[in-house]
Amino acid sequence: MSLRFGRLFHRSAQGDPDTRLSAEARVALFIHGCFQFGASMSGLFLNLYLWRLTESLAINGIFNLIVYGVTPIAFAVGGWIAKKKDRMVTYRLGIASITVFFLVVIYAQENVVSYYPLFAVFNGFALGLYWTGYIVLMYDVTTIRNRSRFMGVNMIVFNSAGLAGPALSGFLIGLFDGLKGYLLIFAAASALFGIASFFSLKIRAIHSHHRSYYLKFALPMMKRSRLWLASLGAFLVLGLSQGLMLFLPNILMFQTVGREDQVGYLTVFFALLTIATGYAISRRRRPVRIRRELAAASLGIIAGAAVLFVDIKLWTVILFMSVYSVMAPFIVNMLTTYYYSLMDDLPLKGLFRIESVVIRELFLNAGRVLSILALVLFVEDAASPMLPAIVVATSVTLAAIALFVRDRRDS
Repeated sequence: MSLRFGRLFHRSAQGDPDTRLSAEARVALFIHGCFQFGASMSGLFLNLYLWRLTESLAINGIFNLIVYGVTPIAFAVGGWIAKKKDRMVTYRLGIASITVFFLVVIYAQENVVSYYPLFAVFNGFALGLYWTGYIVLMYDVTTIRNRSRFMGVNMIVFNSAGLAGPALSGFLIGLFDGLKGYLLIFAAASALFGIASFFSLKIRAIHSHHRSYYLKFALPMMKRSRLWLASLGAFLVLGLSQGLMLFLPNILMFQTVGREDQVGYLTVFFALLTIATGYAISRRRRPVRIRRELAAASLGIIAGAAVLFVDIKLWTVILFMSVYSVMAPFIVNMLTTYYYSLMDDLPLKGLFRIESVVIRELFLNAGRVLSILALVLFVEDAASPMLPAIVVATSVTLAAIALFVRDRRDS
């Protein structure tokens, strides 16, 4: 894994001086790769662990509902810590918290079900701290000229690290009877999180006298910058789709193949598709028409989701996930790059960057919570005819994203 990442980082350091990535940007990518390798081993199968213990779509839905309901609170707390101390403090706290979370899961074993709301709160808070630190870090180690390139490489690293994780996890789970394999991968993931925490020490802190937390100015900022407010609406819509896609595909795949190792291998295939998309994005040099590309990617996902109306079969799930794995990265990359460019133009500029991340996550997770709530309220089990309807409905909302953004050349 490290050799592959090293070659990728080396190539990222070559070429146009304006678009090459700095040493800290490459370190940040390596750390995130280590983290994602562990997360892909553990997080992918966390919902399957709950599924195997309960076979309840409602419990899985409520678990994720709590996770994404708590995450914005964690972002607000993490943002305050980042502003008063440094974003690396928040980042390391997030890694440490996730490590502790999976160690507690190992200790609790089947008792996770009895206390799953508390585990969901713990998980959501830990993830919120981690992503607060990393999203701010992505802004700090990039410039407006190389940010799109960084996001493309980040997508490659993210999914490359996720290639071996699911396959290895599925293989290990298959070697053991019962739930022992799950506990083993949770332990291995905790070790990888420790490695990520160690390498995070190589990124310097930013010493600033501006420690005020400007979250209270969010509403005046929205009134002053209509473009920024509209972009937040785009993230709300994105969250409507992501809420289901962050956990439901693994359950659907398990329902159709019945084996964890096969779920892992299918996840590897989907990750390969996303890596190819990330590579294509990282190699682009010409400015893109963001509204046109967002609309095209959204329509592709809608068409892919529509096949689920035929039936929830292996081929329909694979087709939908294949289309989603190719199209969703375009939406996330373009929308994130666009949002960062708007952050550069906001009043207070860099002094409001942490608060901008916190507000963005509030809207994104609000969308996630709404879609998961719809699933819990209207879908009784994985065989319900309402399940494909909810997936298609949330996919259709993606078409509205293009309405919330403006091509930079048009603004």
